[in-house]
Amino acid sequence: MSTTRAPNAALLWTDYSRSLAEFGSLTLAWPILARAPRGDGHPVLVIPGLGASDASTVVLRRFLRQLGYAAHGWGLGTNLGPTAKAVQGMPDRLQSLAAKYGQPVTVIGWSLGGIFARRLVRSNPESVRQVITLGSPIRLQKHRHSNARRFYNLWRTRHVEPLIMPLEDGLGPLPVPATSIYSRLDGIVAWQACLDISSDTAENIEVWGSHFGFGHHPAVLYAVADRLAQRPGAWRPFRAPARLRYAFPRR
Repeated sequence: MSTTRAPNAALLWTDYSRSLAEFGSLTLAWPILARAPRGDGHPVLVIPGLGASDASTVVLRRFLRQLGYAAHGWGLGTNLGPTAKAVQGMPDRLQSLAAKYGQPVTVIGWSLGGIFARRLVRSNPESVRQVITLGSPIRLQKHRHSNARRFYNLWRTRHVEPLIMPLEDGLGPLPVPATSIYSRLDGIVAWQACLDISSDTAENIEVWGSHFGFGHHPAVLYAVADRLAQRPGAWRPFRAPARLRYAFPRR
């Protein structure tokens, strides 16, 4: 990863407009998404990215609810990084949902939310069923590998925990199944930093998409539904159906 760099200007400045096009494609993709795999309806916690709130994950959560899942936002306002409110509130939110439904919760994190999600499972493994990250630089080596670094630093005085680089350096695999969904067209974070170490319970799924579109990109929604549909103890790597293989370039 020594050659890893933040995405170039072309990807950065077109990311938002590309995400709008991806949102528009939902109408065409809906017949396929309506037939996405369905699971047991277990609880799901969705953590937004830096500078975003639960409003950014409405499409994803509504889609999951239509599939029968008890999908919830994090309920902590705008994600400004590891503030006291976020650091203290996320474990409480997780434990509250696990207690309410009487079972472990799948945690989905978008961008910085995915970094938080993985931290959350390491400290609360008994309450988490699996982790899914969306465009999350989970193995970021340097802040300059992200185009969001200046925005992140705006709130540094409110942070109560540092993000020590390289992220997860020296840490072993997560104690639960983990899926990292990433894109080489990501305009915000270096896609290489999103790659987890593949194992019997960890995988990476590539899509063609923008960073701001991860919460509503049709291929992402389908992959998330497929991952959620797996039964506990029967986790297998993602395999795109033949008719959708074009949407997953590394499959």
